[in-house]
Amino acid sequence: MAVVSSAHSTIFSKTSLFHHINGFKRFSFCLPFSSSAVASLSSKKKWRQPVASSVLELGGIKIAKDDVVRDDPTNNVPDTIFSKLGLQLHRRNNHPLGILKNGIYEYFDTNFPNMFHKFDDLCPVVSVKQNFDDVLVPADHVSRSYNDTYYVDSQTVLRCHTSAHQAELLRRGHTHFLVTGDVYRRDSIDSTHYPVFHQMEGVRVFTPDNWEASGLDPTSYAAEDLKKSLEGLARHLFGAVEMRWIDAYFPFTNPSYELEIYFQGKWMEVLGCGVMEQEILKISGRSNSVAWAFGLGLERLAMVLFDIPDIRLFWSTDERFTSQFSEGQMGVKFKPFSKYPPCYKDMSFWINDSFTENNLCEVIRGIAGDLIEEVSLIDNFTNKKGMTSHCYRIAYRSMERSLTDEEINDLQWQVREQVQNKLNVVLR
Repeated sequence: MAVVSSAHSTIFSKTSLFHHINGFKRFSFCLPFSSSAVASLSSKKKWRQPVASSVLELGGIKIAKDDVVRDDPTNNVPDTIFSKLGLQLHRRNNHPLGILKNGIYEYFDTNFPNMFHKFDDLCPVVSVKQNFDDVLVPADHVSRSYNDTYYVDSQTVLRCHTSAHQAELLRRGHTHFLVTGDVYRRDSIDSTHYPVFHQMEGVRVFTPDNWEASGLDPTSYAAEDLKKSLEGLARHLFGAVEMRWIDAYFPFTNPSYELEIYFQGKWMEVLGCGVMEQEILKISGRSNSVAWAFGLGLERLAMVLFDIPDIRLFWSTDERFTSQFSEGQMGVKFKPFSKYPPCYKDMSFWINDSFTENNLCEVIRGIAGDLIEEVSLIDNFTNKKGMTSHCYRIAYRSMERSLTDEEINDLQWQVREQVQNKLNVVLR
């Protein structure tokens, strides 16, 4: 099951959903379901099996554009998001995210030899059932809204967390696995949030043979093993740090915990975890078992371990960034190669009942892309007629070059025009 990150949360995060190889046959095309899962949804009108035409083939995944960006009334995936599909930064061994992933692999390979299967190339196009129902997310939960999730159609989404693959892997017979992948969420714009980010989750299943001789009940046995395993992972990544466990609530684990470490003078949340709810094991055909699950956000940990100040840098192809990192070199501190000044532009408008900040950020990203550093609400008032006005400050800044006044002004005019036309607001 997936987890936490303020730089991006997984399903275990309070700020996400709850306001968050070995032995594996690689897909030749992007197949989000097993044959049985596809059959179970064959009656759904909106579901359509991806086809192998006009495909994007990057990082081992093949996805056709019209399988993601469609002329469908429920589709809200923009071209800018499709362009990130298949890039798979976590599979690049000399990239901070790949280095971190391999560092976590090293810990599990050393402490649990030949035990955990690793999956890092599963297709990010999944069903609503996989993404929400299989991990017990309530039908009326806010995370299912079009404001928070990228929908391909009414029954298909870009996965919000790596937990979308958990039930399927359990049904296939996997009992120990790590899943790493790119995940997608409509979100705000600042230095720690990006609509595409990366997660890893781990699952370990126990049978009665494991706990019966311990003298512990199955839940206590799994919880004890979970804490021991993850404390070891934290020491592997951060050294001999002070740790503490915080009781938490997640609908898919019980009991649930968050692990915090004291690092660089403050307590930092590293991951969320817990003993898997029996309902998940039951629907996966393992009602006589008990399991633990954890999840973490790679960007959050990598920003801390490598001193990377802005999440946009992970997507940079500038050699001044990419050349600083090498395979196996965990925790090399990033040296800023420039600090170009930001340019601020304010925009005020009267909002309507359908306005959301995520929609605003999506429009702005679609125009200016990674030249947007932050979008923040700086003024909010309601007049005597009951009309509400918002004023947003947009910070434009490139991580790689100075922006000219001309291009910033041009971008701002495009932003104003598109915000007015697409969001049906009245500019002031």
